Amino acid sequence: MIKRPPSSDQLPKSAWAWISEYQPERRLEYLDFYTVVDSKGRYLPFDEFRHRIPKGLAVDIAWALTKEARSRTRQWILGLGEPARFCYYNDIPAIQKTKTLVDQATTTAALAWANRKIGEEQNFSYMLEDLIEDEAISSSQLEGAATTTLVAREMIKRRREPRTMDERMILGNFRMMRYVWDKRSLPLTTELIRELHAIGVAGIDDEKYRPGIFRSADNVVVEDSDGNIVHQPPIWTGLEDRLNRLCHWVNTDHDEIESQNYIHPLIKAISIHFAIGYEHPFNDGNGRVARALFYWFLFKKDYGAFRYISISNLLKEAATQYGKSYLYTETDEMDLTYFVDYQCSVIMRAIAAFKGHCQRTIEDIERFNKWLFNAGIYAKLTEKQKIVFQVAKGNSNSIFTARYVEERLGCSYNTAASVLNGLVDLELFEKRKDGKEWVYRLRSKNDIQNSWTAS
Repeated sequence: MIKRPPSSDQLPKSAWAWISEYQPERRLEYLDFYTVVDSKGRYLPFDEFRHRIPKGLAVDIAWALTKEARSRTRQWILGLGEPARFCYYNDIPAIQKTKTLVDQATTTAALAWANRKIGEEQNFSYMLEDLIEDEAISSSQLEGAATTTLVAREMIKRRREPRTMDERMILGNFRMMRYVWDKRSLPLTTELIRELHAIGVAGIDDEKYRPGIFRSADNVVVEDSDGNIVHQPPIWTGLEDRLNRLCHWVNTDHDEIESQNYIHPLIKAISIHFAIGYEHPFNDGNGRVARALFYWFLFKKDYGAFRYISISNLLKEAATQYGKSYLYTETDEMDLTYFVDYQCSVIMRAIAAFKGHCQRTIEDIERFNKWLFNAGIYAKLTEKQKIVFQVAKGNSNSIFTARYVEERLGCSYNTAASVLNGLVDLELFEKRKDGKEWVYRLRSKNDIQNSWTAS
């Protein structure tokens, strides 16, 4: 459990007056805490702040000074709960840096540049397909799905029916992520929120999740791993009205940069993520809907590269810290900076991973084309076969079916089957029958080299 900060009414009305009366000789030391972030640029929550106070200084007084400094630069965002609690945040350097990176690297225009660098947009989107799947899989695993990533990818690529509840969860998330992309031009409504939930959880355990139905009781709580209640959502009465107010705020234009009401799209997307988690409108599955709406808003604002950037992949690795970022905000007078700051740290790493993947993809294509040319294979492959072969080389565990290639390359089923069988004839792929379906996979590097050397 985290250490909750003292409330405003527990702190002296004037920290400086207290210092002047009780510790005037240490005034300069206290002055170091009259700042929004510490000397390392960290926006520390009280739980960590209290351990960094020099011996002899009063922790609550140092905290009161920090709170006063933060109050002078905060920006109010939105109200949540009943009675309404208003969230605010401070635009600290770490958040500013993330906003700049998002603007530089994740817009649809930036993605188009990468497409041109590779040469064909279709190649690029197919090669990044695993990244689209990552968020759906990781978001489910964050919520407890036990299915491995490899098995989950196999299910999605083969379009096979899920065999377990965990696989149903992953497939529901995959469909939900596709849905938010398709619906990115729509305004947010409570009906859209319901539809997202229904798509994401239907058929998993309908009695538990109640797909698409807002909760109608106050029997839902969030517990930590030890069973302690860490979040009691606001009362269910008035929930739909509060969600309608949230939708109105989301649909309000905050894009005018010269306006006092300006909110960067990334901050707004993260705020939506937090709001759904805080209001907890459904019996279960709220986290998945919250993260899906985060993506939906960024898609709406033309940050197309987020289709390939998974935040859940990193949130899953530090689920405890993810939970704490909610708690730090809720227990410190709805200071959303903690949640925004943590999400920004995750997004920074996720974008770095995405950029690294793109760079490796570009380099792999260049090496691949050179090898194809030198080995005399290039002239034997069709353009579609080159795409599929390159994708397979990038992930040797990938499986392919004619139905999947048909969908990804936008061709007919017969053309897709011809592409795959042609790769088998060239001794680059192998195939096996699985039920009624042929499944194709890249042969091992040694087998390919031996076959072409022998020929």
